[in-house]
Amino acid sequence: MSLADRWPLEDHVELRDALLVAWDRDGYHDLLHLAEVLDRLDELASEDVDAPTVALAAWFHDAVYEGADDDEERSAQWAESALPAAYADEVARLVRMTVHHRPADDDPAGSALSDADLGILAAPPERYAAYAAGVRADFAHVSDDDFRAGRAAVLSDLAANPSLFHTRRGRELWEERARANLARELEELRRGE
Repeated sequence: MSLADRWPLEDHVELRDALLVAWDRDGYHDLLHLAEVLDRLDELASEDVDAPTVALAAWFHDAVYEGADDDEERSAQWAESALPAAYADEVARLVRMTVHHRPADDDPAGSALSDADLGILAAPPERYAAYAAGVRADFAHVSDDDFRAGRAAVLSDLAANPSLFHTRRGRELWEERARANLARELEELRRGE
């Protein structure tokens, strides 16, 4: 199934096509990332989550990605202005949640999106290395020393959480491998690699 076929709103293909163009870029936050997040949402499917709404949030969560502090906010604003009213507010809320990946305990939709987005942390070594290289490419404008310090801070903040994932299924599928990948990358960053 193509990525275009995974769009949940049949009558909004122009919006889908605009999003596909927005995601078609170099770095980690690209079409592959979108496809992987949608795949992981399928793995986390739950009766507690409105699948079309969370899928739309996945489509929008990094739609604007320029390495700026307001990328998620601009992505959320795009969702608010472009989506039908039945979806706009909730999709925008979910997109904004991805700034810190800290959904409330009683937020199954936010938990699913956060886990699907962070599921890359549990990737096999080759894919994880490509992910890390893609993140570095996303921040090519940042010096090596500043990037290492910033990346280490982000990973250390994640690693300090009692769990990286908010859904039981996400923890079962990914927690152990993700922690091993984080520890390995943090060690490489500390060594200056």
